[in-house]
Amino acid sequence: MRIVVQRVTEGSVSVGDTVIGEIGRGYVIFLGVGENDSEETACRLADKLVKLRLFPDETGKTNRSLREVDGEVLVISQFTLYADCKKNRPSFCHAGAPVLAEHLYEVFLERLRPQVRRVAQGVFGAEMQVRLCNDGPFTIFLEA
Repeated sequence: MRIVVQRVTEGSVSVGDTVIGEIGRGYVIFLGVGENDSEETACRLADKLVKLRLFPDETGKTNRSLREVDGEVLVISQFTLYADCKKNRPSFCHAGAPVLAEHLYEVFLERLRPQVRRVAQGVFGAEMQVRLCNDGPFTIFLEA
């Protein structure tokens, strides 16, 4: 499983002209599921995400977690994180099959919900437009 985490002041996701999820201060997360990922992988990565200290403390050091700042999360499924670009046209042969990917996306969301005040999400497999205001900018990549 791969995730791109962007610390944001706000974020939203739309399908067509309809906003289906939005958050204030927190993380916008792009989540890709690999062919060998499991429920254990999804839970472990969700738990790590809430404990990461990516928010500044009173001295400006990245020393506060999502919980400590009462942050929110917007999670977008994105199989393209498994793109193999050795050739000019990307291959997605190592991305998880849609049934597996959707299941693990839901497991990830369910693991976050009791730990985070607000969890918003995109629509699995849909064409979406994501808007965000990256705070910092601060972007990290996690892989489990």
